[in-house]
Amino acid sequence: MNKFEQLGLSESLLKAILDLGFESPTEVQEKAIPLLLEKDTDMVALAQTGTGKTAAFGFPLIQKIDASNRNTQALILSPTRELCLQITNGIKDYSKYEKGINVVAVYGGASISEQARDIKRGAQIIVATPGRMQDMINRGLVDISKINYCILDEADEMLNMGFYEDIVNILSTSPDSKSTWLFSATMPQEVARIAKQFMHDPIEITVGTKNSGSSTVSHEFYLVNARDRYEALKRLADSNPNIFAVIFCRTKRDTQAVAEKLVEDGYSAAALHGDLSQAQRDGVMKSFRGKQIQMLVATDVAARGIDVDNITHVVNYQLPDEIETYNHRSGRTGRAGKLGTSIVIVTKSELRKISSIERIIQQKFTEKQVPSGEEICETQMLHLANKIKDVEVDAGIEGYLPAINAVLADLTKEELIQKMVSVEFNRFITYYKKNRDLSSQSAGERRPDSGSSSSSNNGATRYFLNIGSRDNFDWMTLKDFLKETLDLGRDDVYKVDVKEGFSFFNTDNEHSDKVMEILNNVELEGRRINVEISKNEGGGGSGRRDHNGRSSGGGGGSFGPRRDSGSRSGGGGGFRSDRGSSSPSRDGGFSRAPRRESGFSSDRDRAPRRSESFGRASEGSSDRAPRRSDDGSSDRARRPRKS
Repeated sequence: MNKFEQLGLSESLLKAILDLGFESPTEVQEKAIPLLLEKDTDMVALAQTGTGKTAAFGFPLIQKIDASNRNTQALILSPTRELCLQITNGIKDYSKYEKGINVVAVYGGASISEQARDIKRGAQIIVATPGRMQDMINRGLVDISKINYCILDEADEMLNMGFYEDIVNILSTSPDSKSTWLFSATMPQEVARIAKQFMHDPIEITVGTKNSGSSTVSHEFYLVNARDRYEALKRLADSNPNIFAVIFCRTKRDTQAVAEKLVEDGYSAAALHGDLSQAQRDGVMKSFRGKQIQMLVATDVAARGIDVDNITHVVNYQLPDEIETYNHRSGRTGRAGKLGTSIVIVTKSELRKISSIERIIQQKFTEKQVPSGEEICETQMLHLANKIKDVEVDAGIEGYLPAINAVLADLTKEELIQKMVSVEFNRFITYYKKNRDLSSQSAGERRPDSGSSSSSNNGATRYFLNIGSRDNFDWMTLKDFLKETLDLGRDDVYKVDVKEGFSFFNTDNEHSDKVMEILNNVELEGRRINVEISKNEGGGGSGRRDHNGRSSGGGGGSFGPRRDSGSRSGGGGGFRSDRGSSSPSRDGGFSRAPRRESGFSSDRDRAPRRSESFGRASEGSSDRAPRRSDDGSSDRARRPRKS
């Protein structure tokens, strides 16, 4: 007997389940379906991404819908267009043997009038994103005043994206008598507030431990210097020849820059972020699902709703601002009972975040060393050997064998193997021979004591830097960039003062050699960054004061608003260290980059210039909370340090 039969589902649903090949319910389905079928009730279900939540609410919802009544009876809210369409297609598949049930997807980026017409023709179930749904309600294009069921899917994601007011307004428009089913991976305060305000004695079910990570995902971290982060990413990709991964960055600019570097170095990669058009996003996702792209570099917002099977790795190129977001990232792999790996590339200043994440997901990270060049070459060679061993020989090759045998007749078996491998790996081996190992950090540095912060007791050095707001920096983003590039703690860079074509910042004297050595070997958009020690240690000159009344820098001390001869206002794209050579060409056994069609953002299309609101002049000039970027990502730099 199929285990779904024991849950109380109808014959038509069981027939659809059989067609879909579902053999047994997941834990969340096993717990939720009988309760939702038994009676009309409110429910809060906490379960990780990829645990089968759509079917957990979809099966009982379909069974409860009155197909003879063409009025809207159920509303499902989801955070993104992609997830909205996935749920819609899922509900249609589940209800294929239920005559008369119509499902309409409502989301931004498509014709609102067409969506309104589809609903007017009769849609018992609407699947919608909150923003578009609120828009349709405001225009009087949809009536949800008589719905019986409201489902909030990925509730924490919707609230993270800033949809709190829309959700509250939508729920307020719907009847109090409806049943509300809330599905979420985590239970932050905003989700608890929604549940308390709009739900009546909800049943709560939890799969695993509340806010915990999936048991099918292992967690690893690699400790590197900030300037070696990209090189570490390449080595991790090379040491996993069959990698099929989502790589997460914090900002759109970093996402685009990392994807472009990977493509330049011969990897099959593409970017997914909020600056892409819908057609470009669809093209990228189609290529990723078809495995034409091995590595998808994405922001958290752009990746929400991605439902792609068999992702082997999630790589946290940068940790998210909100620790809870890590759970959503790692949930992209290890789905449907398969094993997956979540990797974090971390610097010393970020190590305490690892402990915080461990507490939330209730799982331990394994600290690993970035593979050496020798280890990578061995892995790749064995991968090639197994690939050759398992390849199917086409009978058509027979006609070519005499000529091939004649050419290779003088070679022994050992010589033939060596030459075959050399064709594939000569440049690869040469590359790693001349590149240093990255695993120089000691394991004892893993858990730094709390409270380590920079003070000015050692004396401060002030620097002039030839980049500014014209290069798409404000004080927050420049401070983040300097911390990452220099591998310094959050309080080690201070008094950041950004002008149009140049900037100033301070560190303690002990970091001055490091600052001068590293920053003078970094390029921005092909222009070498120039850093010099300013003669004005406090930075005065403009008359600006910080929030404690001290001078916060300004006119540049002994420097005017100078720029390099190669200076140009930039799109803020990729930064690269001017060190070493690029990766070897990845032909043959290395995955070749695909042709970059329109969906791949091919013309090195850098992030656009930031809006004028990014032009704050001084680190001390504002203590406002950070703003969200236009793709919804947090881009959250910390507030100015108060003395």
